[in-house]
Amino acid sequence: MRFDLLKLLMVDDNPHMRVLLGEILKAVGVRHLFEAADGAEALQVLRREEIDIVMTDLAMQPLDGIDFCRLVRNSPDSPNPMAPIIMITGHSTLRRIGEARDVGVNEFLAKPITVRGVIHRITQIVEHPRAFVRTPDYFGPDRRRRADPNYRGPLRREGDPRVVERG
Repeated sequence: MRFDLLKLLMVDDNPHMRVLLGEILKAVGVRHLFEAADGAEALQVLRREEIDIVMTDLAMQPLDGIDFCRLVRNSPDSPNPMAPIIMITGHSTLRRIGEARDVGVNEFLAKPITVRGVIHRITQIVEHPRAFVRTPDYFGPDRRRRADPNYRGPLRREGDPRVVERG
């Protein structure tokens, strides 16, 4: 994979975590790194730069990763509603993972982060992108990762009214 071609945005209110993540990304070949200390600052970066992947912490102030992702996906003035988002957190409870999934996070990475984990999540986004879906209460990547080989309909659930968008 050509990590040197990717533009990544790191969003974390902890400057030490941004340095650690930045060093990992540089070590694997990423050359275009942007930083933001919170979700509000990250939205400004997204408006200025064409970012390929966002890596954001969950717990930040004043705008946390969940609210940031919700704004990226659903705000009428969002600069890139289909930007791939990797949520990074030390709070990897099922409830928090479900909350992140339900606002449109593409991938989830638990702390402590490792080079292998970072590479795996980025590779998943680049090499195995998931279609985006829109329903009355959700917009984001398809939350199901496995296709049912026995399903014969046009959508993945019988009677599913959603619209599938590719991005």
